[in-house]
Amino acid sequence: MMTEITFRLDWAFEFLTIGLFIILIWLMVGRYSRVKLGDSDDKPEFSRFSWGGMLFCASMGTSIMFWSIVEPLYYYTGPPFGIKGGSTEAADYAVSYGLFHWGISAWALYALPAVVMAYSFFVRKDHSLKISAACRGVLGKHADGFLGKAIDVLVIWSMIGGLGTSLGLGVPMISAVVSDLFGIEPSLWLNVVIIIIWTFIFSSSAYLGLYKGIRKLSDWNVYMALGLALFVIIVGPTLFILSYFTNSLGLMLDDFLRMSLYTDPIAKSGFPQTWTVFYWAWFAATAPFIGIFVARISRGRSIRELVFNVLMWGSLGSWLYFGVFGGYAMDLELSGKLSLTEILTEQSEQAVIVAVLNSLPLPMVVSIFFVILGFIFLATSIDSASYVIASVATQKLGPTTEPARWHRLLWGVLLSALAISLTIVGGLDVVQTSSVLVSVPVLIMYVLMGLSLIKWLKKNEHLHVYVKK
Repeated sequence: MMTEITFRLDWAFEFLTIGLFIILIWLMVGRYSRVKLGDSDDKPEFSRFSWGGMLFCASMGTSIMFWSIVEPLYYYTGPPFGIKGGSTEAADYAVSYGLFHWGISAWALYALPAVVMAYSFFVRKDHSLKISAACRGVLGKHADGFLGKAIDVLVIWSMIGGLGTSLGLGVPMISAVVSDLFGIEPSLWLNVVIIIIWTFIFSSSAYLGLYKGIRKLSDWNVYMALGLALFVIIVGPTLFILSYFTNSLGLMLDDFLRMSLYTDPIAKSGFPQTWTVFYWAWFAATAPFIGIFVARISRGRSIRELVFNVLMWGSLGSWLYFGVFGGYAMDLELSGKLSLTEILTEQSEQAVIVAVLNSLPLPMVVSIFFVILGFIFLATSIDSASYVIASVATQKLGPTTEPARWHRLLWGVLLSALAISLTIVGGLDVVQTSSVLVSVPVLIMYVLMGLSLIKWLKKNEHLHVYVKK
């Protein structure tokens, strides 16, 4: 089923992503770019650092830790454009394709829902953080009926699927590193213990709320993530990492349009469907959830500021990790110090991550730090998810009010219970796949949100407050 979607709708997802990028450029430079998301006296609630940290950490979770190491190896052995696997040209594309998949195009999928939700909530004063409300410009009264409820149910399911994906990557990864640290066998119950510890961390943050909980947890998340990346740059092959990243970024920018519209209909290698289209579908499925959260923390900012910073913070954070960890992994592979592709083929993706961590100086300290960072990344993601679901399930919210504390904790506990149940019965793969299936109706939601925003911008000019140039 998943293959059917990625092969039959490859053109739709690729045109959607390009189209969103064009719309966002218009929003940044057009006549509505200075529209303030709030009243004239509203000021941003968070510093730019905390704001950027929250939107990045909520969106990425442990996925960036996992794929920044493993993904370049897949591109090296199975490259695009008919390039021979394991060749010099394949090595050139190994990190550049990661920069593309986790860069501006991916974050464009998150940015539009964020703008529409923020405009609906802070400018139109629609006291509802629901995607159905963001489609009201087109749906009208139907946004409050069965169709609107169906949209919101799909959004909640996509959040659960996003959680399943984060768990499916993060828990086995942390489990593998913990097993290596303490010399114990990976097991189901070790995974359950990891989820319980992770639940305690995010429950504490959820109890404290958006300002004292999620913000501070995200700040620590960013500090630790930057610290680990800086450590690898310093102790690793510094010049190679910097040079390789520069080359990869240039190659990605040079081939941006080719990568964006690559479907390979003649050779039928399946590369764009397996990677690019799958990623766009996955990001699109989780975008409504991210859009709601980013909108909620963006009061007092302009449309231009919101769009630019989502694209900038998201892309720079992703590029940093792919440039550093992808570059370090490729140096190990290309120099012959460690055959990571062999470990990937004969063992597992988690074994690759353990091998990379053990190749660094002070491997035990690095591994412990990596595990703690993984816990915080997971906690930040689920904390944001429980906050959003509680917001969606709350009938009425004001610009400065939060969902009830018990409500946030309830959803957090329910999500954790679901995570443990799925881990025990082995159902995470099903949830991950189904979350991407949701991306098909989300394609229609993007059209509804885009048309609603354009209609509102023209119709509600009397509500607009403009920030100074």
